Amino acid sequence: MDLYKLRNLGISAHIDSGKTTLSERILFYTGRIHKIEDVHGAGAGATMDHMELEKERGITITSAATSIDWKGYRINLIDTPGHVDFTVEVERSLRVLDGAILVLCAVGGVQAQSLTVDRQMRRYHVPRLAFINKMDRVGADHENVCRQIREKLDDDAILMQIPIGRERSFQGMIDLVRMRAFYFDGPQGQDVREEVIPRELEDEAAAARQRMLEALSLYSDELMELLLSEEDVPEELIHSVTRNAALGQDMTPVFLGSAFRNKGVQPLLDAITRYLPSPVEHDLFAQEYENSENKIPLMPDPARPFVGMAFKIVDDEYGQLTFMRIYQGTIRKGGQYYNQRTSQRERFSRILRMHADRRQEIPQASAGDIVAVLGIDAASGDTYAADPKFCTLESIFVAEPVIKMSIAPVKRDCADRLGKALARFCKEDPTFQRMHDPETQETVIAGMGELHLEIYVERIRREYQVDVQVGPPKVSYRETPTQPAQFNFKHKKQTGGSGQYAHIEGIFRPLTDAEMAETEENLVFEDHVTGGRIPKHFIPAIQKGFQAMMQKGPVAGFPVVRLHVDLNDGSYHEVDSSEMAFTICAQNCFRETFQKMKPVLLEPIMAVEIECPESFQGNVSGNISGRRGVITSTNVYLGISKIYAEVPLAEMFGYATDLRSLTQGQGTFTMELSGYKPVPVVLQGKIIEERRHKMQPV
Repeated sequence: MDLYKLRNLGISAHIDSGKTTLSERILFYTGRIHKIEDVHGAGAGATMDHMELEKERGITITSAATSIDWKGYRINLIDTPGHVDFTVEVERSLRVLDGAILVLCAVGGVQAQSLTVDRQMRRYHVPRLAFINKMDRVGADHENVCRQIREKLDDDAILMQIPIGRERSFQGMIDLVRMRAFYFDGPQGQDVREEVIPRELEDEAAAARQRMLEALSLYSDELMELLLSEEDVPEELIHSVTRNAALGQDMTPVFLGSAFRNKGVQPLLDAITRYLPSPVEHDLFAQEYENSENKIPLMPDPARPFVGMAFKIVDDEYGQLTFMRIYQGTIRKGGQYYNQRTSQRERFSRILRMHADRRQEIPQASAGDIVAVLGIDAASGDTYAADPKFCTLESIFVAEPVIKMSIAPVKRDCADRLGKALARFCKEDPTFQRMHDPETQETVIAGMGELHLEIYVERIRREYQVDVQVGPPKVSYRETPTQPAQFNFKHKKQTGGSGQYAHIEGIFRPLTDAEMAETEENLVFEDHVTGGRIPKHFIPAIQKGFQAMMQKGPVAGFPVVRLHVDLNDGSYHEVDSSEMAFTICAQNCFRETFQKMKPVLLEPIMAVEIECPESFQGNVSGNISGRRGVITSTNVYLGISKIYAEVPLAEMFGYATDLRSLTQGQGTFTMELSGYKPVPVVLQGKIIEERRHKMQPV
């Protein structure tokens, strides 16, 4: 395979911009499929949306890979999801690709997820083309979309085509490089007809070409000189300048079309092979295993030692399928290679070339290829090489989950299957996390949004036949005293034989803020007993008794915090006193005395940072106030408002979805634990009542 004629390409965009529809047309025109299916409709569904849930909902959930051929070029194509909840699929796909197509809606323009995708492409230095889709829709405005690319993405967007007709009368486009008109005939637009430019569009096309050349001249002195001397500009010079500027990520060439109406896809394929880089033109470095400061250049040479990255993991009925990008060297079926993270040598039992969910077994794959491997135990982002401890590749950026919910099987005998499902999904998707809350005894799952978790819950039900209950996780409240109380407690028990006797005196009081700053302990125990009133070897047993009661407070069974115990007197019995007697004495004393200290519940307060366009600041601030939140500060810069607030965790469930609704999908937020504050009296009664009701034996 000629590496100069290989393209590793991804298609990314905001949800409902037409990525999967475009992918379907690309597969059809390159001969990979022979019938076009639509994302929405009664047919079999789009080829790249192979999961049942994807077909039902009409959305892309997981990225899908395929290989196609176009005019002597091989293209490895990955179609990625558009919904922000599945952003890790875009992230790990862009990490291993050499080029990308940014699909934009001709009406919607640059939308919320377009901004995220743009950041991801820049993070991994991926050159791209822009394709303005849905040119046949009412309100389509390619000029406005280009303006938004320049303003919102800070990118020099240069139109390489102009449309013939607008909205419903959209017929084709004019190529501004060759100055020819293109139409798409046949029932599925498979016949590309090239004509002279319609007379009524000659002036508009000439003016658009001049604007294109002037924009490109900023990237070429030779082109600038030809324009200044009013000489003709050769086509090949335009192509080379456009290619070099695109590869340098200085500008983005913009193309037009309507994938659903089968117009503009073939010229886009020509642009992919002409302007996007091959693996040979994509500079890549790995970090030396022993010293990450040292960089090792990777060459797409099949003869060099193998280096590859496992960028996606999928478990199916045949075992774990590991998608891998090969950066250097060659892998062979049955070969053994080293996982750089674990230093384990693993056997690549089978090598597969993927076409969505269909697979073709191949004997070997070499530098530049994207394949799937069976038989290895990898994690997403692992580096594989021919030698142990050779190098590591830059890992994949993984965003922190923003939403949690509890999950439990309806039937107890399904717990094992639920555990297997959660373990599998956590391995496949780094943004999906599972944790066990020791306080509430709940299994909690965390993800990027409610849709993200909803999809996994549905997959558990379908793929593992486990009926589950989900809901907001219980908030981990705390109990704390508000005033001091003295204690004088005697434990005396006689049941024949040796009895139990213990007597303690002292004072309970709340810890002050200054004391809390000095210690991380929630129980400060001080022994001021003198004169041997209580022997020293019994003192630890008393502290142990108090410590045990701190785990589950008497008010509502939540952990107790901020308690100071001053033990100053007591008594013992020569025969009946023991460590157990003093431990029981301390526990019963705590249970009786703590209620006299007017305890209150504390709730976790989250420090929340929200980022949204300035125009939505009022709505977002009002919503925070409605969630019992307090806004601590706001900051506006370049039209973006940053709002800092403190909000109770109990009020933050569902906030990710609400924020997107309030900001038309443009708002983002992060949160972390700030501290604990008293629960309002009105709510405290309800919480205690609910807690006691749940704790009552059935």
